[in-house]
Amino acid sequence: MNKKLRIGFADTTFARADMVGFAIDEIEKKFPELEKEFVRRTVPGVKDLGVECKLLYERDKCDIVMAFGMVGGAAVDKTCGHEASLGIQMAKMLANKHIIEVFVHEDEGENAADLLSIFEDRSRKHAVNAVLIATNQSELTKLAGKGLRQGRQHVGELKRN
Repeated sequence: MNKKLRIGFADTTFARADMVGFAIDEIEKKFPELEKEFVRRTVPGVKDLGVECKLLYERDKCDIVMAFGMVGGAAVDKTCGHEASLGIQMAKMLANKHIIEVFVHEDEGENAADLLSIFEDRSRKHAVNAVLIATNQSELTKLAGKGLRQGRQHVGELKRN
């Protein structure tokens, strides 16, 4: 890629970890040769992410956008998380571009340390996915069907005996 890659990040004040910090660190480590620029916008909660992602494309002219958020453990939080995801899906369709959604549900973790590891793992792995979608999507095709997971250990592919 000859031009500078503009990567947009939308995150929330509600998340309990700096997911964008993990993503930027991973991109810097995995793609040191890539000329890149980061644009970060923070909103209060996950339901605000859809419009912010759309603005990162329209106003900030990003090449790829990532949406980072945490969904609380209560039933109402799960409903809000679903609504937020639908908003991001709508923003994708309106922009006709990918938005990599990186949500962590607070009840995924067994304790605070486990939850933090999910935040970090999912943010780092999806950051790589975002760069590959924007620069060399065929690299992701090589990984199809491998049982890769973000947030936990990979589950692995199924093979015939």
